[in-house]
Amino acid sequence: MKPDASASSQAQVKTQITGVLLDVVLSIPQSKEPASPTPDGRATELINKACRTTAGISGGAALVPGPLGLLTILPDMYAIWRVQSQLVADIAAANGKLGALTKEQMIWCLFKHSAAHVAGDFVVQVGERYIVHPRSLQMMQKAVGFLGIKIAQRVLGKSLARYLPVLGAAAVARYAYMDTKKVGLAAKSLFSKEIVFEPDPA
Repeated sequence: MKPDASASSQAQVKTQITGVLLDVVLSIPQSKEPASPTPDGRATELINKACRTTAGISGGAALVPGPLGLLTILPDMYAIWRVQSQLVADIAAANGKLGALTKEQMIWCLFKHSAAHVAGDFVVQVGERYIVHPRSLQMMQKAVGFLGIKIAQRVLGKSLARYLPVLGAAAVARYAYMDTKKVGLAAKSLFSKEIVFEPDPA
């Protein structure tokens, strides 16, 4: 593939991923999860269930071989992020903090493990509490755009898995499982502690 074609493909994937990310981040899901008397244990149950769900989604999508398999990547990612964002909302609800869940916290939970330098602009841990920094929509879009570039590079680099259906499916499923676990653990830590909202600079 020519360099300019590769750059064009990456830009196209980045644009698509950024649009999906914005949709996920800006739409805080509702939760039917009641506040739990044992939120730590309930969060662990929710994490394990979400991990199995995302592993099944990604593993199943990766079984589609060759070029057709490449078409499953974006829908796969969207489904995974939806499950993960619902997991964050459910853990917040189990801790009695769903009403305090913000877009900033969602970004932090979803990407703390993979893009800490981006997530750190939204939530910072100070001792036994977390400080949430409100950000404008413009700053949110800029951060999500940067994440889109990073994720697009990873997607194009790992697209070979779609040409190795069986081995690729196992690897992709495991990655989705571990990625979801990290999201859940971030949410579990965040909502188990005091959350302080920095005054809006605007």
